Amino acid sequence: MSFFEYNVLLPKESTFVGLDNYIRAIHDEKVFLALRNTLLYSIITVPGQWVFGIFIATLINAKFIKHKVFFRTVYYIPVITSWVVVSFLFKYLFADGKYGLINFLLYEKLHLLSHPISWLQNEWTAMIVIWTLGIWKGIGWVMVIYLAALQSIPRHFYEAAEIDGAKAGEVFRYITLPLLKPTTIFVIINLIIGSFNVFIQVLLITNGGPLGRTEVLLSYMYKQAFSFFDFGYASAISVLMGIMIFLITWGQQKTIGKEKIEF
Repeated sequence: MSFFEYNVLLPKESTFVGLDNYIRAIHDEKVFLALRNTLLYSIITVPGQWVFGIFIATLINAKFIKHKVFFRTVYYIPVITSWVVVSFLFKYLFADGKYGLINFLLYEKLHLLSHPISWLQNEWTAMIVIWTLGIWKGIGWVMVIYLAALQSIPRHFYEAAEIDGAKAGEVFRYITLPLLKPTTIFVIINLIIGSFNVFIQVLLITNGGPLGRTEVLLSYMYKQAFSFFDFGYASAISVLMGIMIFLITWGQQKTIGKEKIEF
């Protein structure tokens, strides 16, 4: 399809255009804007999900924490909640004016703002809303993966460190993190791939606005296909995106995925 000016409406025929759709994508400023927003989403949300996820997993796995099942359930609920539901939830939480819940708390109650913020009418505040949703929804998945990995580490490592007088920070840095390296590689690769799939929250919260400034690759591709019926061009964008994800994943596996941890 990416090599054609693809027509879905019969009896029109699809015209072969070769690499024209790819050349158009390479020179399309909106594609680079969507790519920038996708990369920013990945750069912000992947470390955010990883840091909060491993922190909560380590905390819940600690001996002094009670009601572990309850906390696991609470943090995992966002993961299994529909993207549509949480997208609309965040859209109303960050609604414009003083009657949006976030503005109401920050402006009316805590007096941290001099005036209500139009969260979804500004490029960067809208991006913050989208990033926040991505981090919040992914923490539970990271937590569950790391909880399973933490429980598989033999206790004698920690007992030996305790006998040697190692502090909690040193134990985490020199024992826990190195032994979790295979899990970390798996988590990071999956988070990066998932970050490139950002779509529903952008479509439902901002619909790419204001003026297309929050478009990501998938939302731009979707509009080209199903709003403008330019399926050939949308296919070219999707192929380029797939190649980029493959190269990033392959590069990660080649650079940090070789070492095996055994214990």
